[in-house]
Amino acid sequence: MIEASWIAFAFVMGLAVRAIGLPPLVGYLTAGFALAGFGEHLGIGLNDSAALQHIAHLGVLLLLFTVGLKLKPSNLVRREVVGGGLLHFAISSLIFLPAIQLTLDLPWQEGLLLAIALSFSSTVLAAKVLESKRELRAFHGRVAIGVLIIQDLIALVVMSLASGDSPSPWALLVFALPLLRPLLFRLLDASGHEELMVLLGLLLALVVGGYGFELLGLSSELGALAFGALLAKHKRAVELSNSLWSIKEVFLVGFFLQIGIGGLPGGDALVFAVAMSLLLPLKGLLFFGLFLVFRLRARSAFLSAVSLTNYSEFGLIVASVVLPQWVTPLAISMALSFVVSAQLNRIAHPLYDRLAKRLIPLERDIRHPDEQPVSLGDAQILIIGMGRTGRAAYDHLKEKGFKLVSLDSDPGMIELSTQAGRRVQFADAEDQMFWQSLEMPSVEAVILAMNDQEAKIISTQKLRERGFKGLITAHAMYEDMAQRIQAAGADRTYLTMSEAGNGLAEHVARDLQAGN
Repeated sequence: MIEASWIAFAFVMGLAVRAIGLPPLVGYLTAGFALAGFGEHLGIGLNDSAALQHIAHLGVLLLLFTVGLKLKPSNLVRREVVGGGLLHFAISSLIFLPAIQLTLDLPWQEGLLLAIALSFSSTVLAAKVLESKRELRAFHGRVAIGVLIIQDLIALVVMSLASGDSPSPWALLVFALPLLRPLLFRLLDASGHEELMVLLGLLLALVVGGYGFELLGLSSELGALAFGALLAKHKRAVELSNSLWSIKEVFLVGFFLQIGIGGLPGGDALVFAVAMSLLLPLKGLLFFGLFLVFRLRARSAFLSAVSLTNYSEFGLIVASVVLPQWVTPLAISMALSFVVSAQLNRIAHPLYDRLAKRLIPLERDIRHPDEQPVSLGDAQILIIGMGRTGRAAYDHLKEKGFKLVSLDSDPGMIELSTQAGRRVQFADAEDQMFWQSLEMPSVEAVILAMNDQEAKIISTQKLRERGFKGLITAHAMYEDMAQRIQAAGADRTYLTMSEAGNGLAEHVARDLQAGN
């Protein structure tokens, strides 16, 4: 079975690169190239099955649908998103065009289309990396995803104009999609919490959004994203996203395999890909500079720019329509950019900490849209992270009369907690400048309730570095992570599942004792 060979290759290579500190997706890309180079010698055919291509497409649609579930239109209508996205597209296209014309003897129209294809950043990679670090809803994550959506819309326009095709007149119906929101909300409410909810997500992402938009002459990717965004305000949107997580992850393996299986490049394609990789830092620097111009702090600008420093699968889609002869060179360029970008994103936070002294003076001396608090006032207890654990801890301690303040980097969580009467402010606990400028004169204890385990380690280290001698507690899913948090300076670390079991047992014992 051909697909079994692909799965085996993907697992082995994913495990190998993870062992050396790289994200598994780099291994999937490597597995694809290995299959392209040695598949025939091993008796593995690559062109006699369309299964992988189909799986890859489904993975992209599900990823964009889940991104849409976490997206709010207000995040797009921002100057740094619209202005940064449009200006970067225009400037980077003008940067790539002369570089291409100097190295390749191409008609200027073909060179321009190739430059445009290289100006886009990868929605799949950026969303995957941000989601894995639980930063999709952080300020820099929302800026990056917003820019990517602007780029995807530009790509659709470019493909339409360059190919001469135009959407169906029925495509105007997409402007009426918001009218479907009440119906979609009722369907999600009625689907329960099990397989019907998963099927509803697949139906909306793949059939109604994906295939439906294709029938209208529009991008299936845009359709999946749009239907996810329609459900973003539903109270169970996060639950739906989590229920699709495993399916999406498996299908996305097919996407990265497919890139490599596209074929080993010739010498000219390799030279082109290496040259484009050398230009990749210019792309990131341009994003960083534009975000600073649009008033972002250096940290947000840096992290957003790192997320966008890569080449895009949409560039391949554009090339497949108008530049088919350039698909393989662009695929190799994108693969190399993925390797570079994955490494950069893995060390993005420590790298910023090392560069902060040089980057912070570049900020504009004005109020920034991602400004963070400088004082916690008279709060006795600080809770960082207002998910279910943080909210439960806040409410319990509030009943006991403690003065509390909480921090979160997710505006949705902040809005939810504020409506419930909790005192919560926007802040990113992994931001070095936040800890350096924060005043917490009355805080005696800190509860770390974030989902990201690395963020707990960083927060603990920053608290101890600034001289905080109070109580630091955190929860962790696994014993090894609990040990790392305590090694960073935490006083107590509780295993989530063990504590849940202890809590249940305590309730049972109390009820039995009361009955006796």
